[in-house]
Amino acid sequence: MDVSFTVSGFCNEFKSILQFAGWIITIVKIFMPILIIIFGVFDMGKAIVANDEKAIGKSAKQLGIRIVAGLVIFFLPSIILWIFSLVNSYNDADQNSDFTTCQNCILTPWNCK
Repeated sequence: MDVSFTVSGFCNEFKSILQFAGWIITIVKIFMPILIIIFGVFDMGKAIVANDEKAIGKSAKQLGIRIVAGLVIFFLPSIILWIFSLVNSYNDADQNSDFTTCQNCILTPWNCK
């Protein structure tokens, strides 16, 4: 029984799971801005039709929070993988460590090799 574990072995072993996760992340990154725009327009339109200054300010604040949350959701996978790639670049002791397979499968699932 081989108990040795390397990142490249993990990435190659679980390539299909990582690719599926990459597709889910890509779909979320596409639909998140669309949902933010739809909900923002709906809330702002409702507040403007009601002609309530307090409701307009509240919906503008809520739209700002949604935009920040959408940006975090959009960039979080890329930031996490960038940090892991920095850690991997300092790991020269293990020559079998190949982080690019994991990175490609999660960030670009259509290019997972």
